Order: sequence, then C-alpha cells, then structure tokens
Amino acid sequence: MNFTKLNLGRYRTQLGLITIFALILASFMLTSPRVFLRPTIYLAFLSTVPFVGIMGLGLTLVLISGEIDMSFPSVMAFSGYVCATIFSATGSIVLGVVGGLASGAGIGALNGTLIRRIGIPSIVVTLGMMFLIRGCINVLSGGLGKSFTVLIGHPLHSALAGKIGGFIPAQSVWFVALTVILWLILFRHKFGNYVLFVGDNEGAARMMGINVDRTKTIVFILMGTLAAFAGLIDSFRMLKWWPTMGEGYMLTTFATVFVGGTSMFGGEGTILGTFIGAFLIGSLEAGIVAAGLSGFWTQVIYGLLILIAVTIHTLLRRKEE
Repeated sequence: MNFTKLNLGRYRTQLGLITIFALILASFMLTSPRVFLRPTIYLAFLSTVPFVGIMGLGLTLVLISGEIDMSFPSVMAFSGYVCATIFSATGSIVLGVVGGLASGAGIGALNGTLIRRIGIPSIVVTLGMMFLIRGCINVLSGGLGKSFTVLIGHPLHSALAGKIGGFIPAQSVWFVALTVILWLILFRHKFGNYVLFVGDNEGAARMMGINVDRTKTIVFILMGTLAAFAGLIDSFRMLKWWPTMGEGYMLTTFATVFVGGTSMFGGEGTILGTFIGAFLIGSLEAGIVAAGLSGFWTQVIYGLLILIAVTIHTLLRRKEE
C-alpha cells in the first residue's frame, strides 16, 4: 500500500467533499432563504444527523477492513430495548445504558466470530442477523414501545441527549468527540494501521504478523457498540423506544459513508469524510422539501450519490493499479 498516495487522495477527496457541501448549502440558501438563512435549521441538523453519523463512523471502519455490516439498524433498536428492559427491572438507568452498550458489543462479537472463525461471508451473516434481531425485538416487545419520560431531568439524560448551553444538542458533541477519537485511532494508532493493511491485502497483513481475525472481530465489536450508542441516545432524545427504531437508516448511513470517500473495496477510507458526508446527506431532504420538491426525490438523489461515489472510487482504483 502506498500511504503517500493514499493520504494525498484522501485529502483531495475531503477537500472536494467540503466544496460540494458548501455549494449545496449555497444553492439551498438561494432557493429557500427563509429556511437556510435561519439558525433553527442547523440546530435541527445537529439534533438528527449524529445518529446516522455515529453509525457511519463504525461502518467506515468495517468497510475499510474489507467487510460489510447490514445488521446495525436492528442493533440500534435492540440496544434501546435492552436498556429499557433493564431500567424497568432494576430502576437503574446506568445499568440500562451499560446493558444496552454490552448488547451491541456482543452482537458485534458474534458477527465477527461467525465471519472469521466459521468463514461465512459478512454480508450473509449480518443480513441474517438484521432479520433475526428485528424479529426477536418484535416477539419480545409484542410490538409495543417503552417510555423513558421518567428520565426528564436525570443527569445521564442531559449528558446524552440534553441541550448544552440551552440550545446545542448533546448528541452533536458526542458525534464530534467520537469522530476525533476514531480519526486518531485510524490514522495515529497501530490498530488503525492494522485495519488499513487488512482491508488492502489480507494475505500480506498475515505475513506481516497482523492478527487478521482479531482485528476484524474488534472492528465488528466497535460497529455494534456504536450502533447501540446511537440507539440509546435516540431513545433518550425521543423519551420513547419503538420496535421500529433504526428502520430507514440503512440507506442514509451507507450513503453517508460512500459519499464521504470510503471505498467499498477495503483498505481506504476517511473519518472526516464520513463526518462531512453525514451533514451533507442530512441536509438534502430538508433542502429538497424547502425548495418545493416532493420528498420522494430524496431517495432518487441518495441513489445517484451512492452510484456516483462508487463509480468514482472504482475508476480511481483502476487508475492507481
């Protein structure tokens, strides 16, 4: 792997993405000034974008490692259910949060074990896990939601989904913090180098002494934990858990990661690109509706963005080869 070319390409991608995002925002400001020249729309983005963005950060690492995960929307819902169940049984929301995060990490570990120890393709394992977990949620909950309204005013609720300074959503701060942490891990820590090497060439990584199975399993555990965390803060924000939580996040999360510059071929990706891509994707629906177009156009544009991003990555990869 040529890290010099990879770094230059990554920075060019990020700069291009920032430029595209700025142009899109500028066009929205011109077509819908009453909406996009007011701070309320941006505070709304800070409230809703982090859930997709946090899961996008985990998915970025999974794709860089050369794998794929389809189970994260169901993991998001399952963690909320586990948290609510433990909370109602013990009265301790701290135990509920720990249990919710542990459930996500456990599912990630199970995914990694089935994929690496048994040898089942990741798309098959995680797709099956997605349906299995969602089915279990519906069976266990009976299709009924669970309330978190008693948490209003609780310090943990304020820390995860409250308003900092009275107007900045706490989940946006968590999103920024996780972005910085995962950027440091991926590009300033040896584990990040392992993930990049494993995704680029698994055979060469083994020859270098990298434990490929352990590295990929840890990546799936991180994915599960981040999806669980997104589910918890979403439940806290809504003060309600629903069995349908997470449905509809699959497309937007993948769009966020691909538009952000992460390759589906493994060995290449960008945390900052995913961060920017989350806000770009998150602003599209609001901009489309504010411009007077039907919300149905959102999926059309998401699909186009994914196809364009993957096409660009494929062409650039062929050029480098």
